[in-house]
Amino acid sequence: MISEPELEGEWAADVPAGPPDTAGPAGRSRSSQAAPWRWALGGAVLASAVFAAALVVQERFGETGPPIRYRHSEQLCTETPLKAVGTVLGGLGGGAPSHGEGPAVDWSSCFAGGNREDQAFMSDARVLVELHKKTDPGPEFGAVPEQEEYALPVAAERVPGLGERALFSGVAQAPRLQVLDGGTVVTLTVRWWTRGAADAGDRVDPDAVKAAMVEDMRALLTRLRT
Repeated sequence: MISEPELEGEWAADVPAGPPDTAGPAGRSRSSQAAPWRWALGGAVLASAVFAAALVVQERFGETGPPIRYRHSEQLCTETPLKAVGTVLGGLGGGAPSHGEGPAVDWSSCFAGGNREDQAFMSDARVLVELHKKTDPGPEFGAVPEQEEYALPVAAERVPGLGERALFSGVAQAPRLQVLDGGTVVTLTVRWWTRGAADAGDRVDPDAVKAAMVEDMRALLTRLRT
C-alpha cells in the first residue's frame, strides 16, 4: 500500500528546485514520463478495492461458507401440506417429491397439482428448498427466470418477516415467493389457468393466493428450521 507521505510529496523531496522542465528526452514531456507510476498507482487502488470487497464477503460468512439454518427433506411433500394454498385453490393432490445432494448444493422439492372436475380452473404448486453449502446465493437471489413469450412478468414485491429477504415475482397467474436466509433459498410457485370462459365467481383471487403462499411459507420455514 502507498502511504500518505508518499502521496503528499515525499517522492518529490529529492528533485532540485527550479523551473519546470516541460520536455524530456526525445521530446517527451515530464507528465508523459510520469504516466507509468500513475498507472501503477491506479492498479494498486483497484486491487485494494477488490480486496476490500472480498473482505466484506468473508466477514458476512467467514471461511466456512454460508450458514445453513434449515434442513432439506427427501419427503418434502409430507412436510409441506400447503393447507392455505390448497384451500384457496380448492384442494391440491398429495404431491410428488424429489431431492438431490451434491458438494455445493443439497435440494428437495415437491410438486402437487389440483384438477377438480367441478371447478372452472386447474392449478399446481411447487416448493423447492436449496441449501447452498459453499457459495453465497445472495447475489443471484430474485433473478427472474426465463418466461414464455406470452407471459407478462409482474413487478417484484418485497415481503417482510420472512428470512433475511423475501419477495414475490413471476407472472400473472403464476406468482413466485422466494425466501433467502443465509445459504438457504426456498421457492414456492403457484399456477392456475381456466378450462375455458370462467364466470367471475369461479375465478381465482390473486391476492388471496399470495396471502395463502405467505402463510404456508412461514409454516414451512418453521418446520424445517434446525
